[in-house]
Amino acid sequence: GSEATAEQGQEEEVEDRLKEHMDNLLDKSAKTRQAALQSLRLAFSSKTLSEFLLERRLMLTDSLEKCLKKGKGEEQALAGTVLTLLCLQMGSGPEGEEVFRSLKPLLVSVLTDSTASTGARQSCATALGMCCYIAAADLE
Repeated sequence: GSEATAEQGQEEEVEDRLKEHMDNLLDKSAKTRQAALQSLRLAFSSKTLSEFLLERRLMLTDSLEKCLKKGKGEEQALAGTVLTLLCLQMGSGPEGEEVFRSLKPLLVSVLTDSTASTGARQSCATALGMCCYIAAADLE
């Protein structure tokens, strides 16, 4: 009994930290947003969080969209990486497709923007390819 309680407490603590990082994606400071993206990248790549993310995918998608639109260089590159990991977490179902469909035009926009940094363009190209492979319903 006490092991299950301790494990549940740890899970709640992880979820609270993730919520805080997601909130920080909307911060005015680019450094705070970048730190939040790095933390989310680490969390998404080290643990399956699909249940937690399912409820928050729209808010997270909106936040990543803002980072891709308004951010520069490193922030855009990190947002592309986090988006790729989000697609992996959501999988090939309707939720993953929804995330991909909503951000695909923005990924293409950053990818084709000659003024965007090489890292941002590369990250968006990877996100576009991976998300398309995982979540695109349209075979073309």
